[in-house]
Amino acid sequence: MTHTPKMLFITVLSLFCASCASSETGINDPLEPMNRAIFSFNGVVDNYALVPIAKGYRLAIPAPARTGVRNFIRNIHSPINIANQLLQGDLDGTVSDTGRMLINTTVGVGGLFDVAKSFGMPYEYEDFGQTLRVWGLNDTPYLVLPLIGPGTIGDHTGFFIDSYVDPLNRYLVNTDKEGWYYGRLGLEALDTREALLDPIKSLEEGSFDFYATLRSAYEQQRQSMVNDEDPTKATPPSIPDYDDEDF
Repeated sequence: MTHTPKMLFITVLSLFCASCASSETGINDPLEPMNRAIFSFNGVVDNYALVPIAKGYRLAIPAPARTGVRNFIRNIHSPINIANQLLQGDLDGTVSDTGRMLINTTVGVGGLFDVAKSFGMPYEYEDFGQTLRVWGLNDTPYLVLPLIGPGTIGDHTGFFIDSYVDPLNRYLVNTDKEGWYYGRLGLEALDTREALLDPIKSLEEGSFDFYATLRSAYEQQRQSMVNDEDPTKATPPSIPDYDDEDF
């Protein structure tokens, strides 16, 4: 099982839409009517399925254990972080992420503990979507995908490429361990949704137009990540980072 057809579809769509005009908000959203329809569908799924599951996870699993899960997820993402740091020409980031992986995998018991943070190596998420932006692909159209959620075409393309080349995913898929592959995806989705329960609720309650607010928050968050800035210091509305929960 691979994501190749989806990758090709998104890449072709990106080329097709590259010359589309930007919306009045300054964010390139020429597909807004379709995006809003998919956003509404995702909202129903989120409210009736993902949010209850995430709340149950928060209620059943103590915070230190959830942080350990998050640390573990981040650690197995390290090869993708390192590769993208290198592709972006960030040698300091490459060295830091390599050191983080070695320290947390060994001293940190397989990544359950973020020991490297105490050595001045904070976690910094990287993906190929960010790499594309560093390379100059900054204004691809905004696209909301069913179940996957908001992003730009460039960012979605980067996500699928990262998923395809991820060495752990390649190993699981090529050794008939796809159940573990899907388990990883489910665990990552659960961890992400639980982490965003409060900030998403706050954004929604304070928004006149939740779609536009989340679109703006997403773009600000992505730009702060590309610029290696602290996402918590981005101008509102913005989705916070959770590094301070590490132990």
